[in-house]
Amino acid sequence: MTETILPMHVDRRLIQLSKELDSATTWLCDAEEGYMAAKTAHDLAAATNRMRIKQRMIESGEKPTVQEVEDRALIATREELTELNACEGIVKAARANSARLRVQIDIARSVGASVRAAMDIG
Repeated sequence: MTETILPMHVDRRLIQLSKELDSATTWLCDAEEGYMAAKTAHDLAAATNRMRIKQRMIESGEKPTVQEVEDRALIATREELTELNACEGIVKAARANSARLRVQIDIARSVGASVRAAMDIG
């Protein structure tokens, strides 16, 4: 069974997709903002911990290696790193959703053009 698609159906779908794209854009902006906040928190915590760890090791007479300081700082900032990675995942999902909607809009435009062309011929 073939359903007849009229220009008004395409117009309604484009309006619906436009609203979805607006929501997706808001979600993406919020996700990007959350990611930047998490990245800033992680970078500052990592730098602070690297400095603190290096100072403690020097004060205790140890000669810290760069890798050892990095490893200890990574462990000390595991919560910030976990939050950063979660935020990155949200940003990727929001970007994929926006891309999906853009493809759907392109498809709806093509269908609309085909429907209008078919109606002009018929």
